[in-house]
Amino acid sequence: MPMVSIMVPVYNAEKTIDRCISSILNQTFRNYELLLLDDGSTDGSGRICDTYAEKDERVRVLHKENSGVSDTRNQGIAMAKGEYLQFVDSDDWLTPEATEAFVRASGESGCDMVIADFYRVIGERVSQKGNIEEEGIMDRAGYADEMMRKPADFYYGVLWNKFYKRSIIEKYQLKMDNAISWCEDFMFNLEYVRHIRNIYAMKVPIYYYVKTKGSLVSQGISMKKTIQMKRTVFACYNDFYRDVFDEADYEKKKAQIYRFLVDAASDGSVLPLSISRNYRLGDERTRISEAVQEGEGIFFDSYRERKLRDRLFDIVALRNDLKTIDVEVLYYFNQPHGSSTLKETADVLSISVKRLSAGIQRLLSRELLVMPEREKDRAKPKGGTKEKGRPKEKQQENKRKANVREYLITPEAETILSELSATLRDLERIQYEGLSSEEVELYKKLNEKCRRNIKNALKA
Repeated sequence: MPMVSIMVPVYNAEKTIDRCISSILNQTFRNYELLLLDDGSTDGSGRICDTYAEKDERVRVLHKENSGVSDTRNQGIAMAKGEYLQFVDSDDWLTPEATEAFVRASGESGCDMVIADFYRVIGERVSQKGNIEEEGIMDRAGYADEMMRKPADFYYGVLWNKFYKRSIIEKYQLKMDNAISWCEDFMFNLEYVRHIRNIYAMKVPIYYYVKTKGSLVSQGISMKKTIQMKRTVFACYNDFYRDVFDEADYEKKKAQIYRFLVDAASDGSVLPLSISRNYRLGDERTRISEAVQEGEGIFFDSYRERKLRDRLFDIVALRNDLKTIDVEVLYYFNQPHGSSTLKETADVLSISVKRLSAGIQRLLSRELLVMPEREKDRAKPKGGTKEKGRPKEKQQENKRKANVREYLITPEAETILSELSATLRDLERIQYEGLSSEEVELYKKLNEKCRRNIKNALKA
């Protein structure tokens, strides 16, 4: 049985569905089923879905008459076999490690729901979006307090940046409301949270959201029905807070709760965007071109391995508000490396001395690294005369020693290093996928011999 059921409602999405499906099939996590739910498409979407199903046994396709996205998702939930449910819209796409990040966060935290940051794509620009600032576990009341600050935000309202347990949905018979076409996702989320104990907030963007959906006005819905729908949504929202808080707390927070009506009053602006980081699309994460991905030879092999490691290190960096190079530098200084100069360290990390120095300064300012007292003294510029009467090799060695810099890892960095250890286990699992335990053990022994041979050759 698959651990995760990933559901994609599809309606006339032939221009974007390939990108969406490819991002799912290229996930680092493999134990899932993909449910492509064709809601009566009149273009080539259904045919594209069938093509993927013929190639990959994890893909199942449902073709049905057009009944709307809510009913389509309900049918997908009924089909699902996975322990967890994940939703994706057909015009959006996932980061490569999205499902893996969800599975790990849910398993390690024991929480009933995971909520994650996401990317919003506008043309060629992409911005990282997230509301809960601290990664970690919170109970329903803590989640409700966070949601009160921006009650009508996409972050809380949509399905696709969240990870659900199917057992909870089945136990309480939760469904999308077919009678409304506005905030139906939000209502489902409110009902789900009412029945769970805790939520894990993950500070890693796992999803690319492309704003193409229209407002209620563009849907051609009458003003009377629009008002009715908004009343229905607010009643659900209000009931949620009455359930989560006791009567005294509810009365204290009533004014904040009623802010939802203000935020939701202007159709089309119900889901505001707050931007913390802005990039050109393609610069926000480690990418590798298809041409390079298919290249052959030792240079391409080592490059791909480094890029895969960088992609996994990206996750740790994003979670801790660091740059990827900062994470690599921190890991370097935590490993046995002898005494090395900045230039030697930069060579090992395949970066410039300037980038290395900038990374070290950021780590020092965050107090993740510190300089020993003797290094602080040595780092101070000193006057003096050139050495005379010594062999050139001795002078060079003394010059090298003068340029050696040592840094110590602080206790504040231990959490990040723990995350890096888990990330490196992921890297190992990806590398060894499809190998038996005996083959893995043999590979490690042979690889260790190869490493010794290379070390010996360089000593000669």
